Amino acid sequence: MLIGLFPELNAPGGIQRAGRHLAFVMSEYASSHKMESRFLSLNDTQELHRMRVGDREFVFTGADRGKLRFAANALRAARRRPKLVLAAHPNLAPLVRYMRLLAPKMKSIVCTHGIEVWDPLPSRRRNALTRATLVLSPSRATADHLINVQGVAHDNIRVLPWALDPDFATKFTGAAASPLPGDFPSGRVILSVGRWLAAERYKGMDTLILAMSRLLLRWPDLQLAIVGSGDDRSWLEHVARDSGVQRHVHFLTDISYGELSACYEGAEIFALPSRGEGFGFVYLEAMAHGKPVIGGAHGGAPEVIQDGVTGYVVQHGDTEQLATSLDTLLSNPENARRMGEAGRQRVENEYRFNTFSKSFKKILRELCES
Repeated sequence: MLIGLFPELNAPGGIQRAGRHLAFVMSEYASSHKMESRFLSLNDTQELHRMRVGDREFVFTGADRGKLRFAANALRAARRRPKLVLAAHPNLAPLVRYMRLLAPKMKSIVCTHGIEVWDPLPSRRRNALTRATLVLSPSRATADHLINVQGVAHDNIRVLPWALDPDFATKFTGAAASPLPGDFPSGRVILSVGRWLAAERYKGMDTLILAMSRLLLRWPDLQLAIVGSGDDRSWLEHVARDSGVQRHVHFLTDISYGELSACYEGAEIFALPSRGEGFGFVYLEAMAHGKPVIGGAHGGAPEVIQDGVTGYVVQHGDTEQLATSLDTLLSNPENARRMGEAGRQRVENEYRFNTFSKSFKKILRELCES
């Protein structure tokens, strides 16, 4: 039996998407080895959910944010002596230690994502993390933080980059292309995608808005389209008004996957100058659409974006460097196109779901058969 513990599965977001990918591959592995799989989610509604990823379906049980209910379900599953349990977030690692009291031979994997492990964790959580059989990291940068900040042994860490959805080719680039959202701007468009949360201002969307005031002096038809949702929209709108660029900044919400695909296609450049991305799924999506990408020179982004080859990486909060990088791409569309094609090829070679699936199944096989 394999057990997966997840903070949330049925919601947007990079951590949720990574969780769905992990559950998908675990269910495939369990089925092919005639094993059971049991997936538990803390924050999803209290019912049995069926979720489809690509052409495969898996089921999971939600706990409706009930921590005691979630823990009781996990401990009950541990009594069946599973071979392996995966905790899809470090916050769930302490529960794994309690499960091992009931199943001492059980192997454990704890997944990390980025910024949540860049600062010291509370002692109980850190101790549980260091005692896991294996800790997964989506980037070398986060792996370094695990070693230097959390004290995880180097040999207990495996770097496993995330990947595009298994049905990305049909969902985003299928023959039946969706039209652009009605409020998508005309002209030359810079696109950014991400949550607008006060707690996530590290994503640098304010810097992107401030850079527009410099760029518009040379490119008066330039537009910035920001796709997302969250409680910080009014603050970002205030930044745009104070900078005098509000007519060139457009906030797009409640759009479908197909419309998002159309936004990637309709934009000239993708930019998210964040300092807190442990990986960055949106960079992959933009690159898969052949767009040059600008990201922060921090965390996992420089491992996805090849500076000067598939785009540029810039220092967080450096409006001048960001504006210069954008101006360079706007000034030379042919070079920008070459960068976009290089990014598309990089995704094809390194970040397809099959690559992730094979690597993760190899890890599962090593732990289950050891």
